[in-house]
Amino acid sequence: MAVRVLLVDDQPLARAALRMVIDSAPDLELAGEAGTGDEAVRLARETAPDVVMMDIRMPGMDGIEATRRITAAALGARVLILTTFDEDEHVYAALRAGASGFLVKDMALPDILAAVRVVAAGEALIAPSVTRRLIEDFARRPEPAQAAVTPGTQSTSDTPGTPGTPILARLSEREREVLTLVAEGLSNAEIGERLYISSTTVKTHVTRMLAKLDARDRVHLVILAYRAGLARL
Repeated sequence: MAVRVLLVDDQPLARAALRMVIDSAPDLELAGEAGTGDEAVRLARETAPDVVMMDIRMPGMDGIEATRRITAAALGARVLILTTFDEDEHVYAALRAGASGFLVKDMALPDILAAVRVVAAGEALIAPSVTRRLIEDFARRPEPAQAAVTPGTQSTSDTPGTPGTPILARLSEREREVLTLVAEGLSNAEIGERLYISSTTVKTHVTRMLAKLDARDRVHLVILAYRAGLARL
């Protein structure tokens, strides 16, 4: 069954280019196009896409708010953010809104297609160097609830992923190995090859880590890995 993709960008030329990319892949199918965040939310409900390729800067409702509404509605669609190198602050907000990955607009055609497939498969796109930089910086930032902590002191909160939380103690040695490779952007199959275990076993480890660390998704696991010092640029 083809992966249904909803394109969201306020630039008609950008949508046309992305449409060509989608049409060139036999396993992908265009579910619709939107030029605003409002249209994106409406079409996500009406067309039931598997992946929404979401621009950030749009008139009216921006891509971050549209992402938040789409993910909050539990429509089953996963959001792949369209970003550029100068939109770091927007991407941090998109992470919190529930985005599953990031697509740099000047990526090569094979990488764009791969990004859509990775996100559609339920994983997070975290391999591009720009995403690594964004997530590492994001991981160093305190959560909003931690902003009031006095400078120079360490939080003692047991909230997963917050500074000072010994999250590694919650994981087995194998789970730490898997988490490190997840943070490097490897798929379950690639992790399995690296560790000489099946992809099904890797998926089981990931599922357990999500539960142990109270992580929302694979992107959140990457953030926790950076915070714990398991992954660095």
